[in-house]
Amino acid sequence: MDYRKFGETYYIRIDRDDEVISSILKVCEKERIKSAIYSGIGGCKNAEIQIFHPDEGRFETESISGMLELVSLMGNIISDEEGNLCHHTHAMFAYMENGEHKTIGGHLKSTTVLYTGEIELRPVIGGTIGRKQDEETGTGFWNF
Repeated sequence: MDYRKFGETYYIRIDRDDEVISSILKVCEKERIKSAIYSGIGGCKNAEIQIFHPDEGRFETESISGMLELVSLMGNIISDEEGNLCHHTHAMFAYMENGEHKTIGGHLKSTTVLYTGEIELRPVIGGTIGRKQDEETGTGFWNF
């Protein structure tokens, strides 16, 4: 992984065999970024995608591997009450299966780069977005 800052935006190149979410979090920790939004594209070799079932308060996880085009990645970084960084990431992947184009998307738990990941990270300027736990859904939401 390598990255550069131009203006107030960070551009992150994630290399083969690097995990995307942990790479973004490493940049945030190193640069002391407490809240940010990000987007990206790339080529990955595996992913764990989750769908949340609100009536059950749980995530269902599907693992996929192969040549996965990361056609859309978007998410945010926020800080919990103890100052720990938390991510909320959604992604869409395109792939081939039995000669047909397929897509899969949802909440991204993790994905590993096959050949490159290109991420634009934009820190929140002038404040920090926190995280509060919602008892009804069991998930965390933005706290201003």
